[in-house]
Amino acid sequence: MGSQFKIQKLLPFTFHPKLRAIIANVSWLFFDRILRMGISLFVGVWVARYLGVQQYGLFNYAIAFVALFSPLTTLGVDNIVIRELVRDSSNREKILGTTFWLKILGGFSSLLLATICILLLRQDDILTVTIVVILATAGIFEAVDTIDLWFESQVQSKYTVVARNVAFLIIALVKVALIQMQAPLIAFAWTTLAEIGFFGIGLAIAYKIKGFSFWLWRWSFPLAKTLLKQSKFMILSNLGIIIYMQIDQIMLGQMVGNKAVGIYSVATRISEVWYFIPMAILASVSPAIFAAKETHESLYYKRLKQFLIAMMILSVMITVPMTFLSGTIITMLFGASYSAAGAVLAIHIWSSFFIFIGVAISPWFIAEGLTHLSMYRTLIGAITNIILNLFLIPAYAETGAAISTVISYAFTALPPRKILQSFFIPRIEN
Repeated sequence: MGSQFKIQKLLPFTFHPKLRAIIANVSWLFFDRILRMGISLFVGVWVARYLGVQQYGLFNYAIAFVALFSPLTTLGVDNIVIRELVRDSSNREKILGTTFWLKILGGFSSLLLATICILLLRQDDILTVTIVVILATAGIFEAVDTIDLWFESQVQSKYTVVARNVAFLIIALVKVALIQMQAPLIAFAWTTLAEIGFFGIGLAIAYKIKGFSFWLWRWSFPLAKTLLKQSKFMILSNLGIIIYMQIDQIMLGQMVGNKAVGIYSVATRISEVWYFIPMAILASVSPAIFAAKETHESLYYKRLKQFLIAMMILSVMITVPMTFLSGTIITMLFGASYSAAGAVLAIHIWSSFFIFIGVAISPWFIAEGLTHLSMYRTLIGAITNIILNLFLIPAYAETGAAISTVISYAFTALPPRKILQSFFIPRIEN
């Protein structure tokens, strides 16, 4: 009996099926991101070297510009839909069907606004306008991601991982072929649209294999109103997030030029590659946090606290080494023409610390129905970033943009008082 007790103490996962499911789900998501990170970095470096600083900067300017309108594509409903599916999975067809059509409408709205705005800013730059329109069209096809929300709610992200990676690997090979064929810049924009299409097909197949049919999905106007009412603050919050994540490249492109965007982009590519860690864990942990909120307040705050501590530790383990190795990494990967990005990366990598904290506290705002507070914090960060960029970009170009980003991220990362108080709540058992 004594030895059995010790084994049980040493192997707690064996006796917590839900925890085992979370760990397995996180493992699949980590496998997904690590595989994609490795191949994407290899192919991305190759593409950056092939296109050169100027064209690579133009391409990333277009990506950042389209991203400004992405909150209309997602409509901020993802976590809310996951929460509703956790609460009432029997209502799956109505929830998923309504979400799908809302995202279709959002995708068309995003395409229309992006096209109008880029024509106003760069009407004489046909190449940039064309690339923006192609990339913005992808937002319509992203509506099929609705299937992914079902798998996340059931902690079964392995199906999403398989579908996403098949599409990703196909497109990675296509990009390599394009480089070998000396293809023009616009061809790489089409690959972005194609990847989303392949991913959607894969998700549909996985959903069908699981015995479900998206032909049963149905629209519900009352539910659509409810989802939009609950997500309206998340839309603005996501807009704020996108602004202070992408506005740097847009302002650099407008105030300095595409070359500055190219330098800044390779630095942020290395810095932001780590963001998958908190997002992958969040996708698996958030259902457990939402479930605890419904049953046990103390357990709910304990899980939030554990998530926050884990994210802070992980972020420091990444940012400190990257700060000292930034110059070597940039030169080794991208070549001497991008060497100026080393100083940018040494600064920008510290945004990861605040991103990790922000992701860790995000379930609290949703579970408490306080998404409007998250919105206000995010908008403050976005406004701060814009104001700082206006002063720092003319003086320090790419380095100034990195400083602005880190400071603005810090404004949105302070945990709410109740989460901080949870650090003093006595430990309870799961």
